Amino acid sequence: MFPSSRPVKRRPWDRVTLAQLQKIKVWREAHRVSHPLERRLWEAVLTLWMMGWVGWLPAWGCGVSWAYPLCLLGILSPGIYVYWRINAHAAGQLRCDWLPILDQPGP
Repeated sequence: MFPSSRPVKRRPWDRVTLAQLQKIKVWREAHRVSHPLERRLWEAVLTLWMMGWVGWLPAWGCGVSWAYPLCLLGILSPGIYVYWRINAHAAGQLRCDWLPILDQPGP
C-alpha cells in the first residue's frame, strides 16, 4: 500500500544518532499542525529516552536493581520506535512521512 523507501534492515536495538534526532525534531516542528499525534508520540519517546539516561546513575548509585531494565528500555526507546515505524510502514499499516530524512546525509 505504502511504498517503502528502503529495505527493512534495522534492528530494534540499533541506535538513532543525535543528527537523526535533530532531523526528526526539525521535521516534527515543521509539521506540528498537520501531524499533531506524531509530534506527541516523539515527545513521549524522547521523554523516555531522557529518563533512561538521567535515571541509570541514581538507580545504580542507590542499588535499585529493578530500575535497570526500565532505564535500558528508556535509552533504547528511539531505536525501538523507529524500528516499529519502519516495519509498520513497510507492511502498509501506516504511512511514515519522516522515514526518508533518516537517510539524508549531513546534520
